[in-house]
Amino acid sequence: MNQQITIEDAVQGDLEAVIALDRAGLKEDKIGYWRGVFQRYVESGRTDRVFLVAKQGGTPVGFIIGEVRAWEFGSPPCGWVFALTVSPSVREGGIGKKMFDEICQRLKQAGVSTVRTMVDIDSKLTLSFFRGMGMRTGRYIELEKQID
Repeated sequence: MNQQITIEDAVQGDLEAVIALDRAGLKEDKIGYWRGVFQRYVESGRTDRVFLVAKQGGTPVGFIIGEVRAWEFGSPPCGWVFALTVSPSVREGGIGKKMFDEICQRLKQAGVSTVRTMVDIDSKLTLSFFRGMGMRTGRYIELEKQID
């Protein structure tokens, strides 16, 4: 029997689980990065920053992070989701959708009506997920150049 999924604000005790969830999808450790994210998003207490953890039976199985930004390229305030991970063992169970819906509500409460993200064009799973959440190409286009 599947245990209930809860979506909660991240707490300092979730740090190791977040690092482990991130590690499952990458080839490099980012322990220092995650400590900095926890400091800025968990310990700061700011309402324009949201770090949520999905838990099943008290065990973290996913997380989503976002914030309100308003200064890039003259954009009015909007929500940005910059991290989303669900454990491969529980994917396709609606956890990502639950987290995305909750972060959208939190960002709306913070005063924005638009949410944005960026996705690697080769990340078909992530791109498919966000499109399934109703996200579409927005008014800004990312441009990049490799510099030597």
